[in-house]
Amino acid sequence: MLILPSATRETRQAVLSIVLMTAATLTIGCTSSDQRAGTPTPPCDNGGLTLPGGFCATVFADSIGHARHLAVSSNGTVYVNTWSGKYYGNDTPPAGGFLVALRDTTGDGRADVVARFGDSVQSGGAGGTGVRLYKGALYAESNDKILRYPLATGDITPTGKPEVVVQGLPLTGDHPMHPFGIDSTGGLYVDLGSATNACQIKNRIALSPGHRPCTELRTRGGIWRYDATRTGQRFSPRERYATGIRNGEGIAVDSSGAIYSTQHGRDQLAENWPKLYTPVQGQNLPAEELVRLERGADYGWPECYLDSAQAKLVLAPEYGGDGGKAVGLCATKRAPVAYFPAHWAPNDLLFYSGNQLPSRYRGGAFIPFHGSWNRAPGPQGGYNVVFVPFANGKPAGKYEVFADGFAGAQKEPGEAAHRPSGLAAGPDGALYISDDAHGRIWRIAYNGAATVGGGPGTSSPSRSAPGVAVAPTESTDDVGPPEGTHPDAGAQPGGAPAPAPAAEKSAAAIPGVIPAIVALSDSVYHGQVAVATCAGCHGTNAKGTPLAPDLTDSKWIWSDGSLASITKTIREGVPAPKQHTGVMPPMGGAQLTPAQLAAVGAYVYSLSHSAGG
Repeated sequence: MLILPSATRETRQAVLSIVLMTAATLTIGCTSSDQRAGTPTPPCDNGGLTLPGGFCATVFADSIGHARHLAVSSNGTVYVNTWSGKYYGNDTPPAGGFLVALRDTTGDGRADVVARFGDSVQSGGAGGTGVRLYKGALYAESNDKILRYPLATGDITPTGKPEVVVQGLPLTGDHPMHPFGIDSTGGLYVDLGSATNACQIKNRIALSPGHRPCTELRTRGGIWRYDATRTGQRFSPRERYATGIRNGEGIAVDSSGAIYSTQHGRDQLAENWPKLYTPVQGQNLPAEELVRLERGADYGWPECYLDSAQAKLVLAPEYGGDGGKAVGLCATKRAPVAYFPAHWAPNDLLFYSGNQLPSRYRGGAFIPFHGSWNRAPGPQGGYNVVFVPFANGKPAGKYEVFADGFAGAQKEPGEAAHRPSGLAAGPDGALYISDDAHGRIWRIAYNGAATVGGGPGTSSPSRSAPGVAVAPTESTDDVGPPEGTHPDAGAQPGGAPAPAPAAEKSAAAIPGVIPAIVALSDSVYHGQVAVATCAGCHGTNAKGTPLAPDLTDSKWIWSDGSLASITKTIREGVPAPKQHTGVMPPMGGAQLTPAQLAAVGAYVYSLSHSAGG
């Protein structure tokens, strides 16, 4: 692999010319459409993914940082925006710029040229999510700005300084990223996700009502439109294009020029409103959405959410809702064109316009689902890429899981091997998928020959998943564990209980706590008792996720590490985390009895005070 972090333009071009001349004599390629006749095709292991028959995936690049969105140029260079900061535990990003250019010069489906550029930690950058190509320039999000990098013909990285297209974009709250899309006329559509979950007076705190009106909507919770051809624009409320979109991370244009956005539905219905929703309802509401964007349209957040069982928008409890019966003002809001299971987290959107994949995929939508946390203590979902067929500008059938296996053995935020985040198509029609957990990029192409098998790492027929694209229908497909709470929630594969070695081993060492309390603690933590969602935020192994800290660590921020102070923190919650993105409501949003509270306090104490913990 050739890495060009900071070479001069002349050096880069000279080296790249040599590489390209060398590549001209090679005919390696698993899926390259232009490989020479007679070249042996290497076995396709799919990089751990499960795909429909006839598709082949290669690991195009790996460990490049927390890879978010991608764009692919007409010469096949793949551009990736990587992100850093609080969401990823403030870990150390790779050296160099947060933007990455990747090039496969040998045709084997793997990048052998890797060049980093753009803002870096040293220049005060933190990376970003959004990245797109438009009229010879690369557009990328960086902190509060959308920057434009002109690209000279033949260059894989820009040589000059970027131009500021938009600046002053909001950076606070629950959704500080700025994904965007660009239409054929230069319209720049930027997602400004909400700063809160549901515009409550106290964010994510049980029984807290919503602000009336939700003044946050003046500057957040919608799509803003700017001009990609102009520089020096500044954020202001007047550029708002559409409102009522909590977090629209995927923005794309279809073949007719229509603009669409995905929407992350709100969290914590059952945790915040336990008298209105059962835990199982909370795990399965509200639906994730795909909306068609129109100027001035209101898609309902925060007053409304989509109830997939009823296939309609209903009034949120923060605004007088009664658990799904009342509709109220939601009758006037714009409904989605398609919807998906709750909490799967749709992170990007691609309308496929290439010719390399079979004809049934042309014009349809691919959506990567980053994966849930708020389905705890039930099984988590998502961590896959789905396909929605389109015809005549509308969804033409149920969505189906196109690519799966990203998470590996554990579908949860802290344990998933990979989490799909971005999608793009190359000039040859191949798909590229990014992972923001460990920085992997896959390239998926169609070779027309189905692989025998169907387990992880092989090809298998595409399948429909529970849920619908247009109207609610039941699916009989067996695609995994049942939804909602079940006796094995929180258990390890094979039925063995989730590990809690420190809890039982250190029971005798916790003053005033009897072994019976400690024995209860594992069941409380993993949601088998009281339906607590601790494992959803901290992980089933308690080693932390992007939402919440590692409980096996002995570093304390909100307490002195004593049993009494840990229990107090759990009882009162953490409304303003200092180092993580997830607000913790009192008792994690669960309705714990005094005995259950004591048990989970003992559990956390024992995890952090065990030998070597």
